[in-house]
Amino acid sequence: MSNLHEIPGRREMKLPERARWGTFCAMEQQACDLLVTASRMLAGAGQAGAAGNAAVAVRDGKILETGSAAELEARWKPAARRDLGNVLLMPGLVNAHTHVPMTFLRGFADDLPLMEWLTGHIFPVEARLTDRIVSLGARLGMYEMMRTGTTAFVDSYLLEINVLREAERMGMRCVGGEALFAFPSPAYGGWDAAEALYREQAARFAGRGRVQVALMPHSVYTTSDDVLRRSMKLAEELDLMLHIHLSESAGEVEQCRSLHGDRRPVAYARDMGLLNERTVLAHMVDVTDEELELVASSGAAIAHNPVSNLKLASGFARVRDMARAGISVSLGTDGACSNNSLDMFETMKLAALLAKGCSGDATAVPATQALNMATAEGARIFRTPGLGTLAPGAPADMVALDLDEPNLCPIFNEASHAVYAASGKDCVFTMVEGNILYDCGTYTDGLYADTAAEMRDLVEWLKGKE
Repeated sequence: MSNLHEIPGRREMKLPERARWGTFCAMEQQACDLLVTASRMLAGAGQAGAAGNAAVAVRDGKILETGSAAELEARWKPAARRDLGNVLLMPGLVNAHTHVPMTFLRGFADDLPLMEWLTGHIFPVEARLTDRIVSLGARLGMYEMMRTGTTAFVDSYLLEINVLREAERMGMRCVGGEALFAFPSPAYGGWDAAEALYREQAARFAGRGRVQVALMPHSVYTTSDDVLRRSMKLAEELDLMLHIHLSESAGEVEQCRSLHGDRRPVAYARDMGLLNERTVLAHMVDVTDEELELVASSGAAIAHNPVSNLKLASGFARVRDMARAGISVSLGTDGACSNNSLDMFETMKLAALLAKGCSGDATAVPATQALNMATAEGARIFRTPGLGTLAPGAPADMVALDLDEPNLCPIFNEASHAVYAASGKDCVFTMVEGNILYDCGTYTDGLYADTAAEMRDLVEWLKGKE
């Protein structure tokens, strides 16, 4: 019986081994929008870094696969490629507490304690805010963040709709909300108007997309029982997160005790129904062991702002104890007026160092934990699976650090470099949802120069309002 090769009319096409593999790869390749390659990659805070030509495949704003460049180039056929060279590719940072438009007040009132700074300098200027000023400040702040490695931020301010619009236009990831007070603001008169505003904005930015809305009662000292209770009720009805300043300083604690029957801010917040899994508490500097246990049992999270806390002499947050209690702790810069920068790399390093110095424990908040606080923990309020990591299915939010910079050479540990050695100015590439926002010195929307020029013109306006 003849074999297959001897059947009349049937011929076997024999290819060299290399050609056969290439044909197989070509047949198996799948389409993707973009393939990003780098010399090193850190997919997440708790993961080992990958050295030697790593790659990320992206489609429809999400990560398809990460791995070696050779493997991904064999599997994926990209519409575009971006070879970043000698960089560390890593998740974009999440600024978990800020007031981005306050870039217009950077350096306006320095070296003052919190309450004097707020009531004597900031609130009087903010009473004269306009949509243009908030938009301009937000735009400049977003340029600063994308330049320094931040891809997502949580924001609360006045006339906040302008921040949400700018984030939508500029491509940044944002959770924002109008600051709620017990008194009228430039955006609303009373609670009914504020609630209507929130309902409208929540409907416009529904769906847990790149831009979202959260309830933002300012603090226990600028609101009321009614505002706080209604804020949580509305958050639950609309299925939104809630973010509030709490226990930021000893002065706030004493004021709360004098106004609310000797209750400290955490107990008062509990009694107002604010402590649950949808709540993020900013600062939490002046707290007791019992209060940390209460927050932990409630499921609420904390956004730690070390630079602002030091600049306003508010105190030292007990980050090691918070983490040991099982509380989710993220990191924020606060506003550029109380920091005076939006550089999350600076914030990561200071958070780690303060935890060690304040506790006397050099193992407190190691680099991996600090990085996790600035990525995955900060992403909690977005409720977006995978955010803060470079994992299949996660949003394609990533940044790259230039490893040719002298402060980043040599490299032994990627997380250590990101936390202890890098600064935001080492960032050369920023992507959000698959869109490149900053690339080697260029803001891809081309509008930064105009924004900076407009901001400089505001100096004269501010001088007239002091």
